[in-house]
Amino acid sequence: MSLTMHTDNGYTYVDEGQGSLVILLHGLMGGPENFKTVVPDLSRDYRVVVPRLPLYELQLRKATVRELCRFVHRFVAHMGFARFVLVGNSLGGQLALRYALDHPGEVAGMVLAGSSGLKENTLGTTLPRRKDYDYVREKAALTFYDPAVATKELVDEVFAIVNSNITALKLLRLAKSAVKDNLASELHRLSMPVGLIWGRDDVVTPPDVAEEFQEKLQLSKLCFFDECGHAPMMEKPHEFNEALRDYLHWFDREAEGGFRRANQASPDASPRCPDPGDGRAAAMA
Repeated sequence: MSLTMHTDNGYTYVDEGQGSLVILLHGLMGGPENFKTVVPDLSRDYRVVVPRLPLYELQLRKATVRELCRFVHRFVAHMGFARFVLVGNSLGGQLALRYALDHPGEVAGMVLAGSSGLKENTLGTTLPRRKDYDYVREKAALTFYDPAVATKELVDEVFAIVNSNITALKLLRLAKSAVKDNLASELHRLSMPVGLIWGRDDVVTPPDVAEEFQEKLQLSKLCFFDECGHAPMMEKPHEFNEALRDYLHWFDREAEGGFRRANQASPDASPRCPDPGDGRAAAMA
């Protein structure tokens, strides 16, 4: 299904459902459409908002993680939001972390999937081979465990982006900014609960990155999906939605009972992962 987009005062966003607020943040090469299977499921019980990040509208010198964080803060203020959960994939995860570090009182919890912010395999320091469609297709396919998830439509979008000189330069600048804005020394300051959903076959932010996030965060839980790459909400949508809901329920329990370290939580606070017997095994770390 396609998402209904709203436009207001220069902001473009999805806004569905009622209840506690959950804001979804997409990654560097994506958009709100990356969450097209999440929104209809989650909006049955929550208010779900997905802003389109101005990745290619920023001035070149302002194409940074911190500038995107300022954009999200302006959007939140414009919408009158007070307290919410942030869910971010890839660069969106790093943006959620940076936002929570800058505005901790606004963030009740976070769910991160394949987040950057510690280390990742990036585009490097030069522009990609933009004219080579097959090369772009191969790179896009590396995002997923199953290359078929990188549809022709998705590859065409990426190809168009990297073949525009100015957008390609902004893409590269944003990627460099993400590497520079390393959060390793700051994560200990975050006291809100954080759920981690990771593809076991993620080659962009490999599993050891997820384990490092879990080690450095005060209160976190980690769920791995086997046969899954960098965008679990696209490649394992049913499993992702189940784990996301379980994390949100965990956040509610933490808010009611007071924060405690994850290893002190009761067994029923763990997110559900696919049954190891169904061929889509995942494991709690």
